[in-house]
Amino acid sequence: MNCLLNELPVQMKIFVVGGAVRDGMLGLPVQDRDYVVVGATPDEMIARGFTPVGKDFPVFLHPKTHEEYALARTERKTAPGYRGFVFHTAPYVTLEEDLVRRDLTINAMAQAEDGMLVDPFGGQRDLQAKIFRHVSPAFAEDPVRILRVARFAARFPGFAVAPETNALMRNMVEAGEVDALVPERVWQELARGLMEPHPSRMFEVLRESGALARILPELDRLWGVPQPALHHPEIDTGVHVMMVIDHAARAGMALPVRFAALMHDLGKGTTPPDEWPRHHGHEARSVKLAEAVCRRLKIPNDCRDLALMTAREHGNVGRALELRASTIVALLERCDAFRKPQRFVDMLRASECDHRGRTGFEQRPFPQAVYLEAAMHAARAIDAGAIALAAAQRYPDRPERIPEAIRVARISAVQEEIKVLKIDRK
Repeated sequence: MNCLLNELPVQMKIFVVGGAVRDGMLGLPVQDRDYVVVGATPDEMIARGFTPVGKDFPVFLHPKTHEEYALARTERKTAPGYRGFVFHTAPYVTLEEDLVRRDLTINAMAQAEDGMLVDPFGGQRDLQAKIFRHVSPAFAEDPVRILRVARFAARFPGFAVAPETNALMRNMVEAGEVDALVPERVWQELARGLMEPHPSRMFEVLRESGALARILPELDRLWGVPQPALHHPEIDTGVHVMMVIDHAARAGMALPVRFAALMHDLGKGTTPPDEWPRHHGHEARSVKLAEAVCRRLKIPNDCRDLALMTAREHGNVGRALELRASTIVALLERCDAFRKPQRFVDMLRASECDHRGRTGFEQRPFPQAVYLEAAMHAARAIDAGAIALAAAQRYPDRPERIPEAIRVARISAVQEEIKVLKIDRK
């Protein structure tokens, strides 16, 4: 441990805590280390060269490594939500008093400089049993912990939530604690969970606790909604969407693609039951619902824009091989593919995840993506400037002929590309 122990007072002790201890015991790479300092005051830390950075409670940067060191602290709930806490630090606050405020037993272990493990709440036991168990009833005071448990489930898919912890989370949801979460924090945890290896587990845990119905009711209502068995052997729409996001994770997709995969079929949750298992017009309904989610959770623009485009167009992408060149050009224009080609390609990737996120379809080819991407490149390859100049010279009094001429050239280029692609497919 790179610290200044030799320069610090004897009573001051420093421990590595939390995720670094957990991941080290699991044999996983340790990216960041969190330190807790017991027996120190802010003045003593500053005197030893540490720089204070904490706003709510004393956190200090190490003078050499710039890692964060927090003074051992206790906390008291004073208001609803995750911000309603008062923190207290003092030299007499013990390590165990600091650890007891943490969320899960597997995150409430500490390690001294000599390697000695401090595990007052059975974290090592639960780690071996692959159990997420809350440390104390104080868990219920912070609704963010529900999101964190769900996110940990996505990172460690072999772990299960202890029954008593799930019951506690359900009680928190019923008490309205989740409703006090601010949108930015909800999105932060959802985004991190989507980037884990098995994101469907996050939503499974949120559903089991009842939190998903409060945070993302548009998604929660998809479970139990059937789809045509011929095209969706998994039948259930919620199951399908989970398969889609897990495929996106396996394929190493970026966050905007994973979020688009999550949002693409929301409209099926509003199909009248007497129309099941068909979902005519669900794309347009999906767009409206995804827009509502993005407004409520303040989703970043790149994720929002791709999600809306995917919700609107994934059905057209699936029918790509049947589309005429003029229809493909209209699709490219609608998606602003000539100015933002990478976003269009990302939409194709999300649509491919939709295709493969079905039982028995995981390894099936999806030529539509290659087909449309090639068409896009062909349409973008035309010399739009030269065509515009020629049209302006030929029709000096009719400027509306310029975009028309460019569109005709793009359609012609796509037609030629389609001929080549169809020959290649034979």
